[in-house]
Amino acid sequence: MQSPLELQIQTLPDSPGVYQYYDKEGKILYVGKAKNLKKRVQSYFTKSHDNYKTKVLVKKIVSVKHIVVPTETDALLLENNLIKKLQPRYNVLLKDDKSYPWICIKNEPFSRIFQTRRMIKDGSEYFGPYTSGKTVHTLLDLIKELYPLRTCNYDLSKANIDSGKYKVCLEYHIGNCKGPCEGYQTLQDYQNQIQAIREILKGNFKESLKDFKQLMQDLAAEMKFEEAQQIKEKIDVLENYQAKSTILNPRITNLDVFSIVSDETMAYINFLQISYGAIVRSHTLEIKKKLEETDAELLELAIVELRERFHLNSREIVVPFEVDLGENIKVTVPKLGDKKQILDLSIRNAKYYRLDQLKQIKIVDPDRHTKRIMAQMKKDLRLSVEPRHIECFDNSNIQGTNPVAACVVFKDGKPSKKDYRHFNIKTVEGPNDFASMEEVVYRRYKRLLDEKEPLPQLIIIDGGKGQLSSALKSLDDLGLRGKIAIIGIAKRLEELFYPEDPIPLYLDKKSETLKIIQHLRNEAHRFGITHHRDKRSKSALQTSLESIPGIGEKTMITLLKHFKSVKRLKKATEKEISEVVGVSKAKKISDFYNTIQQKK
Repeated sequence: MQSPLELQIQTLPDSPGVYQYYDKEGKILYVGKAKNLKKRVQSYFTKSHDNYKTKVLVKKIVSVKHIVVPTETDALLLENNLIKKLQPRYNVLLKDDKSYPWICIKNEPFSRIFQTRRMIKDGSEYFGPYTSGKTVHTLLDLIKELYPLRTCNYDLSKANIDSGKYKVCLEYHIGNCKGPCEGYQTLQDYQNQIQAIREILKGNFKESLKDFKQLMQDLAAEMKFEEAQQIKEKIDVLENYQAKSTILNPRITNLDVFSIVSDETMAYINFLQISYGAIVRSHTLEIKKKLEETDAELLELAIVELRERFHLNSREIVVPFEVDLGENIKVTVPKLGDKKQILDLSIRNAKYYRLDQLKQIKIVDPDRHTKRIMAQMKKDLRLSVEPRHIECFDNSNIQGTNPVAACVVFKDGKPSKKDYRHFNIKTVEGPNDFASMEEVVYRRYKRLLDEKEPLPQLIIIDGGKGQLSSALKSLDDLGLRGKIAIIGIAKRLEELFYPEDPIPLYLDKKSETLKIIQHLRNEAHRFGITHHRDKRSKSALQTSLESIPGIGEKTMITLLKHFKSVKRLKKATEKEISEVVGVSKAKKISDFYNTIQQKK
C-alpha cells in the first residue's frame, strides 16, 4: 500500500509552480520552484544524493504541498517571497533589508530633496535604495552645488506666498536659495530645476550640461562675466562627477548586470545597475549554501531578490551564463564589447568581496576558515573525506650521491613541522627515484601501523605516474590501497595524477587547493634539499678528516663542530687548531694540509 507522501507525489501536476516540504511535526523544511512540479519533486526521491544534508532532508519529508502558477517567472517570485516569509531550515536565507537610504523628491509645491530611510506613499518620488550612504551624500552635495533649492519645511502654497506669510532666511542671503517663499522664484523655474535633478539621479547628465553651457554663453554675450564664471564652475563640477561615474558607452542605459563567485559553502552575487553608461548602484549579496545549490539556481534566486529589493524594472540583464527568468526579461551573455567589459567588472567586484570576507573570517573565526578550506579541497580533489592530515614525499639525489627523501606533514592546511621526517635511502643503490619512493613510503607507513599512529587522509607524491606507481606498490604491500587517497603532482604543468586514471586533473591556477598542494611540494623539496646538503657536507668533511693519519673519530667530530667545514679547517693556523684539539694533533693536521698544498 502506498504511503500518503507517495500519493501526494504521484498526484502532483506537470505544471510550473512552487513546492513545500514539511516534517512529521508540520514544520516547513524547504521551499523550491519548478518548471514541472511532478518531475522536480520525484527527483528528490529517485536520485541518489552525494550531499549529506540533502539525504537528511529527504528522510525528514513526510508531506508535500504545492502551488501552481501560470509561468516560471511567477514561480520565481513566489519562491522568493515564501522563503523570506517562512524561513525554511534547508533554504538559503534571504532577508529583507529596510535600512537602505533613498533620495526623496517630496510631492509638494517647490519640492524639497532629502535623504530618507522611510518610504511614505504620498505621491513623492523615491530614487534608490542606495547601498552606500556615501553615494547618497555625494549626490546630494552635487545637487546642492548645482541648484539652489529650499531646505525649509514651509507650506509654500500660492495663497501663503501671496499673503506674505513667510520671509526669506539666511539661505537666501548667502545664495543657497532663490527665495520662493516670498515669490522671488517662480514655481515653473523651480520645477525645471527639479526635472534636471531627476535626470541626474537617473544617471543622465546630458541635459543639465547642455542647459548650463547655453546659460553660460548667454551670460557671456550679455557681458555678465562674473555670473558666467559661476555657471562654468558648475559645469566643471558636473563634468568631473560624470567622468568619475561614466565607465563605458553612455548610450547603454537601463541595464542590470549580475555575476556570481562561489566556493563549497558560500556564494557571492554582485549586482551593478547601469544608466547612461554609469554605475548608479552596486551591491554584493552573500548567500550561505544549504544543499549544494548550483550557481545557476543561486543566481536566479538572487536576481529575483535584488530586482524586488531595489525596485528594478530594466528589461535586459547581463549575466555570465544563461538563466531562466521568464519571457519578459531579455537575458544577455556577452562575449565581447562594452557589456562584456561591465560583466568582467562585476565578476571582479564579487571576487574582491569574497576575498575581503575570507580575510575577515580568517582573523575572526579561524575554525570556520579551516572548515571551508578542507571542504573545498575535498571537492576539488574528488576525495571521500576532508584531507585534514596530508603527507607529501620528495626524493633528493644530486649527481647520484647521498640519496635521501623527505616527508612533510600538513594538518588542517598548515605545516606541522614537528611531524616532518627525513629518510636516508638504505636498500637502493644509485640514483633510482622510483625504487627510492617505494622504500620510503613503505617505511613511513609500516612504522605508523606498528606504532598505531593515525594515518593521513591524503598522500601527495612529488612526481608523475612513475613515482605514483612506486608508492602504490608499498601501499599494496601494507594493505592500505584504497584506505588512503594518493595523488602525484608533476612539476612542469602542475598535473595531478590519480591511480588507474591516465588523464591528469588540472586545477585553477588561482585555486586555494592548488596553492596548498604547491606549498606542500615546495616544503618537501626545501626540507629534502636541506638534509641532502647537510649530508653531503658531512660526508665530504668526514672523508677528508678520516684520511689524516692519527686522527680518530672523536677528534673528527670535535673539528666538525668547531670549524663547520673542511674549507675553514684548511685555512686555520696550527695555533687555532691546537686550541681545539691540542698541539700534537694540530701539528699532524697542519702538516697533512701543507703537504697536499705543496704537491699541487
